[in-house]
Amino acid sequence: MHHISKVVVITERILLERVAEVIERAGATGYTYVAAGGRGARGKRTASSRAQVSGLDANVKIEVLVSDRARAEAICDAVAAEFFDDYSGITYLEPVEILRPSKF
Repeated sequence: MHHISKVVVITERILLERVAEVIERAGATGYTYVAAGGRGARGKRTASSRAQVSGLDANVKIEVLVSDRARAEAICDAVAAEFFDDYSGITYLEPVEILRPSKF
């Protein structure tokens, strides 16, 4: 097993493409996103009662695997600085183990 970092960004769907640009500028090789819902400082949001991932008013959870922690922290910092004063969202890091480090 090889240890890398996973960046998780949960935010408004309308930001998906802009967050993807930040991820790509940081040199990540890809990302995954899914519809998200939950409860937080800005109230309760349920993925099932809102428009799905294709709707701009939905929330998304974006996950990015990167080989080094410094890059992971840079992505989190850039996303938070660029978007979270005006939009709801959160970022966090998780250590993960992978089988094929050459993909990252």
